[in-house]
Amino acid sequence: MKALLDPGFLRELEVLRRQLDLRVRSGRAGERVARRRGASVEFEDHRPYAPGDDLRRIDWAAYARSGEPVLKQFRADEDVVVRLLCDASASMRFGTPPKLETAKRIAAAVGYMALAGGERVQLVAARDEAEAWRSPSRGRSGLASFLRGLEAVDADGGTDLSGAIERVVMRSPRPGMLVVLSDFFDPGPVTRTLGRASSAGHDVALVQVLAREELAPELDGDVAIVDAETGQSIDVTVDASALEAYERRLASLFDALRAHARRFGASYVRTRVDGSLEAVVRDLVAKEVA
Repeated sequence: MKALLDPGFLRELEVLRRQLDLRVRSGRAGERVARRRGASVEFEDHRPYAPGDDLRRIDWAAYARSGEPVLKQFRADEDVVVRLLCDASASMRFGTPPKLETAKRIAAAVGYMALAGGERVQLVAARDEAEAWRSPSRGRSGLASFLRGLEAVDADGGTDLSGAIERVVMRSPRPGMLVVLSDFFDPGPVTRTLGRASSAGHDVALVQVLAREELAPELDGDVAIVDAETGQSIDVTVDASALEAYERRLASLFDALRAHARRFGASYVRTRVDGSLEAVVRDLVAKEVA
């Protein structure tokens, strides 16, 4: 397996991280200035004094000028929680290199950019009906721990991606950036659950990773297709009409994810396992919709 972050990739990320706009704030003290009122060093506005307000926040100079007591309000420094939800089901073993390897390298890139900006990053590996949660990492000093956790993720079993997204939202008391990395071959109501995540205030980004063979199957005749997650096998005859039906289903999935992204202001990028990681990350930073 390639290193998750190689020197050339890091140089590109150092440029891109300065363009990364993490819009959703968690409410904790951090290094970024957010549009949230609180106690900070950066003045934002005044508001009239009301009984019970902290007298220490009165702007006495403004009071001397106007004769009306007003309170100072500030823009608070807060950090962002970037949650990386990585599909770790057996289907992510497919491809050359495996889809999971590509997903992990993209997750490493997003995590690096957030950590280099002083934010917090939390990795969640989705498998079966339970998720493996890593403790959040913070700032550049947390990069090594984050990468070790990411390297340890392997693909096995099945997953309920929709349920995993739902549980991440339920366990996140404050919204943040939610990056979902998956092939999105899930029978559950994924877009509906993603809509709830967006409605809860999360800045959602979808990264769909597919193998070349999934985009352009090279099958013909009678074949046995085995479900990587359940082990169940089905005998099918692959002909032109079967391939056309598959392509329609795949296009319908792309359309559904694209429509969700446009409706909720999410980003959606799609890549092959052998595609350019730099292009994927650039599109994520630019909040593109595939």
